[in-house]
Amino acid sequence: MRRAYDDLVQEAAGVSVDGWDFSWLDGRATEERPSWGYARLLGERLATVGSALDIQTGGGEILAGVPTLPPVTVATESWPPNLKLAASRLRPRGAWVVADDEEPRLPFASGAFEFVASRHPVETWWEEIARVLRPGGSYLSQQVGPRSVYELAEFFLGPLHGSARDPAEAEREAEAAGLEVVGLRSERLRMEFRDIGAVVYFLRKVIWIVPGFSVGRYEDRLRALHDRIESEGPFVAHSARFLIEARKPDGPTA
Repeated sequence: MRRAYDDLVQEAAGVSVDGWDFSWLDGRATEERPSWGYARLLGERLATVGSALDIQTGGGEILAGVPTLPPVTVATESWPPNLKLAASRLRPRGAWVVADDEEPRLPFASGAFEFVASRHPVETWWEEIARVLRPGGSYLSQQVGPRSVYELAEFFLGPLHGSARDPAEAEREAEAAGLEVVGLRSERLRMEFRDIGAVVYFLRKVIWIVPGFSVGRYEDRLRALHDRIESEGPFVAHSARFLIEARKPDGPTA
C-alpha cells in the first residue's frame, strides 16, 4: 500500500541523521558503489603500517569496519554528535578520537603518521596532510566529484553552474603541496529515490546538496516530487566520486 505524503515526510523528518550510516534508506533508496572498493583498500593499507590518521571520520563507521587497525590509530571529527559516535566505535579498538574544528592546522607533529586517509572530506588540506605524513608515507581519499547529485539539487534550486570538486584540481593541489599522485580514478554512479521520505532523510543528512534545506521551506517542491515519484517511479540522480592516492617522497621530515 502506498503511504501518504504527510506520513512519509513526518517519519523522515523525525529520525536521527547523526553519523554516516545510511541503513535507514534500505529499501527506499539505492546508490551504486565505486568499483575500487574504498573500505577494502583502506583495510589493505592499514594492515601494512604502524601509524595512521583518519581525517573527518564522521561517526567512525568506515574505520570501525576495518579488520586490523595499526598500533597507533587516530581519527579526527568536528561535529559533536558524530564525535560521540566515533568515540563509542573506535576507542574500544584502541584508536584515539580527537576533536578538531575543520580548519588547519592539524593538531599533530610533523611526520607523525605513515598513512593518512579521508573519506568524503569537506575540504582537503593538502599542505597539512603533507606535513603530518612521514617521508615515504601515503594518503588515500575517496572524495565527492563534480556535479554530484545535481539532478536532485536542481529540482529544488534550479539550474546550477560550475563545480569546485574537480579531480584534476585535486591532483594539482596535491602536487603543489609536495606530494606525488600515484593514482586518480573517477566514476559517476546511479542513485534512485523510491519515496519522498528517502529524499527528506537524504537532504537532512547530506546538508550541502540543498543548503538550508527544511521541510517547511521546500514544501511545494517536496509535494511536487512526491507526485512525480508516485506517477513515474523512482527519482534518478547520479553521484560523482573520485579516488586519489598520493605519496610523500622520501627525504627529511617537513
